[in-house]
Parts: sequence; C-alpha cells; structure tokens
Amino acid sequence: MPATRNYYAEGPEALIVSLAAKGDRDAFTELLRRRQSWLRNFMRRCCGDEVLADDLSQQLFLQVWRKIRQLREPEKFGSWLQRMAVNLWLQHQRKNDPLWNAEDEANVPPSQQDLAVAMDLDKALAMLPGRERLCVILSYHERLSHGEIVALVDMQPGTVKSHIHRGSRRLQELLSAYGASA
Repeated sequence: MPATRNYYAEGPEALIVSLAAKGDRDAFTELLRRRQSWLRNFMRRCCGDEVLADDLSQQLFLQVWRKIRQLREPEKFGSWLQRMAVNLWLQHQRKNDPLWNAEDEANVPPSQQDLAVAMDLDKALAMLPGRERLCVILSYHERLSHGEIVALVDMQPGTVKSHIHRGSRRLQELLSAYGASA
C-alpha cells in the first residue's frame, strides 16, 4: 500500500482528480492534502478567524467530495475549487452578516486602540469591509485579474476596481499607522 500512496503523491493533479471523481477515496485524500493549506489560508484571510476558517474549509471539502463527479475538466480543478471557496464564503457572509450588502462607506473606522494592537497583514485585512477584503485577497493574494474577480464574485468591473483601490488604500493607512506607532 505505501507504493500506492507514493503514486498518488507523485501523480499529476488531473489524474488524481479523475480518480477521485470515480469515488477513489485515497485520491480524494491526496487532493485534500495538496489543497488544504491553500484553502485554510484563503478562508482565514477572508474571515480573520482560524476556527471559522477551519469550519468553512471542512464544509467546502465535503461539498467537493459530493460534487467532484460533476467536474468535466479535471485539469481545471484548481479554478473550480477556488470558485467553490469564494461562493461558500459569499454564502456564509450573506447568511451571517445582515450588513453584507450595505454600503462599505458606512463602516466605522477602527479606533486608535485597535491600531495599537500588534498588527500584521491578516489583522489589517480583517479590518476591511467584507467585499473590499474579498476583492483585495483575490487580487493580491490569489493574483487574479480584475476580469477573473468579476466572474468569481458577480460584481460589476468598476465595483471590483473600486473595492481593490479602496481596500488597498485602507490597508496602507492601517499598516502605516501601525509602523508609526511601533
């Protein structure tokens, strides 16, 4: 059996996806091993909460296991998984944040005490309004183009650009204020 596991670990992802789509649990376990770190980091950046990020990641992998048979192009597994992750995050936000669709400008700026907390990029990201945070993460962390983000989050191109611009500017303000107080 160890030789089989080495085969999975060394096999191309499209082949592993094809095997998982046919119900091969070992292949799916290999996909989980390969992608869990990325997914947990993505969710953590979106929500700023490690426990919630782990919960959402587990939910997503359960969805992937149930839906992987529907994936027609195994070589597109990464983008398919990314779309599912974004959709799960958006569903979570809509369900749990009644102000998710409210104007982001209505958010109250963080207090000086918040800025005095030992801040890093993830904490600064967590201070951004939800839609801005998601667009910034997809742009800078996931390195997606504006067009790819538009397709993933179902927003207008101008809205995506505005969110990225405002979010980036806000991050600069937050991080520069942190640097000045350190």
